[in-house]
Amino acid sequence: MIEDILAQSSFEQNLIDDIIQVGRLKKIKAGVELISPGSQSNEVPMVIDGLLRVMRIDGQGKEILLYYLEGGETCAMSITCCLEGKINQFKVISEEDTTLWMIPIGSLDSWLERYRSFRKFVFNAYQTRFDELLETIDSVTFLKMDERLYKYLLDQKQATGSFSIHKTHQQIAKELSTSRVVISRLLKQLEREEKIEQYRNKIDIL
Repeated sequence: MIEDILAQSSFEQNLIDDIIQVGRLKKIKAGVELISPGSQSNEVPMVIDGLLRVMRIDGQGKEILLYYLEGGETCAMSITCCLEGKINQFKVISEEDTTLWMIPIGSLDSWLERYRSFRKFVFNAYQTRFDELLETIDSVTFLKMDERLYKYLLDQKQATGSFSIHKTHQQIAKELSTSRVVISRLLKQLEREEKIEQYRNKIDIL
């Protein structure tokens, strides 16, 4: 599994050998919390297969979706916390059954020094996540809630590769940091506009 992902990368063969040697396979079911706020990580996850959801939580327990991690991607914030020994200020949950390759933090510093391809991989991860965070900020700041909701649904479709979204109104409301009543009302509006169809705990994008 990890061999297939690494084979598609631009990593040097020595780096590929190191990643396989020091890492370990981890499989988690959908809905499992991989990283919790206030925890300290000693491993960085690389997604082999599946989908992870990265959330930010405020002091009142409100959550907002930051971005998703797909196959071949890693969490830039997790790398930063590991390298600097910081406490995690975010939450990572498996959106679906997910297979990970867990890399111990002791290897990161030496890989950054020894391998140009690994430095590029990390910098690209930072740039991608930064662009997605800017998109999230723009969405929260400039879009109305109905626009945010429809964008959220389209992002879900792109991340999962499926036109069907299996989530409750309450789950969506939590991720968009609003109320279930607001989400239910806006979903009905999108349904009237023939952009979606609703079923029990499932939304189809048309």
